[in-house]
Amino acid sequence: MKLEISLFKFDKNSDYLPYYTKHFIKTKEEKTLLDILRNINKEQKLGFIDCENFDLVVNGVYVKAGIELKKLKEEFGTDIKIEPISIRRACDDLLINDDDFKERLQLLNDFVSENDKTIYEQLKPYFYASNTLNLDKLYIGDSLLILTSMIMERLNDEDKNTILKIINEYEVSASYYNSSKNVILDFDTSYEERIIKLQKALELYEEIEKQNFRLNKTLVLDFGEFENEYEVKHDFNDFAIAYYSSNSQEKYTKLINSLKSKKIKLESQKLDLSKNTFNKNSKITLFCAYTILLEAFDAGADLLIVDCDEDFYIFDYNRKELEKMCGREVAIPVLHINELQKLANGKHDEVKQTLEKHQVNPEII
Repeated sequence: MKLEISLFKFDKNSDYLPYYTKHFIKTKEEKTLLDILRNINKEQKLGFIDCENFDLVVNGVYVKAGIELKKLKEEFGTDIKIEPISIRRACDDLLINDDDFKERLQLLNDFVSENDKTIYEQLKPYFYASNTLNLDKLYIGDSLLILTSMIMERLNDEDKNTILKIINEYEVSASYYNSSKNVILDFDTSYEERIIKLQKALELYEEIEKQNFRLNKTLVLDFGEFENEYEVKHDFNDFAIAYYSSNSQEKYTKLINSLKSKKIKLESQKLDLSKNTFNKNSKITLFCAYTILLEAFDAGADLLIVDCDEDFYIFDYNRKELEKMCGREVAIPVLHINELQKLANGKHDEVKQTLEKHQVNPEII
């Protein structure tokens, strides 16, 4: 197997900025990514921990150094970028200063056992993988929320209320949870279930149907149904399209792929919109939405396509809040997938009824 590796390098004592070194490797006896790191270290000093459970980021996804090369290729191909689990906290190549992670555990000092400390250390990727840290570096951390849920299972009611109060009074806490399921390889869904259970105990979590994503407009739009049989009469060949999918279905991607438009792949597609806590705290949802919208805009997309009503309202109806958050005007129109289908099918009179009610009218017709 031939690997082309871009390897993160940074020494806080001598480097002003991080950089990447290129390594073209033809594997022989190497079985894991850790074997590759060991070989690189023989040629030039590399800051890393020689352990299979050492945490890394490969192509934006959190993995263990012990990942087998066969699986590495299946997941990421042969062109890979290796980075530490927090570039912001990097101190010696792939090693980081994790004081912020350790400090969070002090909030539960009165309740943690030695075994809890061991479990918490194992949850480190769930702390640094959270996109919420990009919004606020003081975020309590997914790791602590997971551990809190575990600890509460052995507490009496009085202590449970005490620990809930500690979590609730922390300024950037459970209402800021943003799922990392798309950026951690072999993500443990039971951990997310624990956080949701904790959010429910704090009365933060509600079903999406109960959320009000239309902060500034009460108008409800009827986008109609997606038709299984249709003819593409307008192929959008003069457009660049970015597609953010919350409700990925083959019929939607088939429509997108049938168009001759330029397709812009969004790195921010991995972001979750934290819709179940929107009524209690819209900040994390809007932060993720503006990140997605801004990436599409800066990449030259003419349209951002979404595939559910809730996402349309988040991106289009909250435009002022999103622009305020990013400090600039982002005039890219947002289209519902059903509107895109109608336009492609030439049903202009039908789709015009909703297009005219957008915050940013695509003015395609």
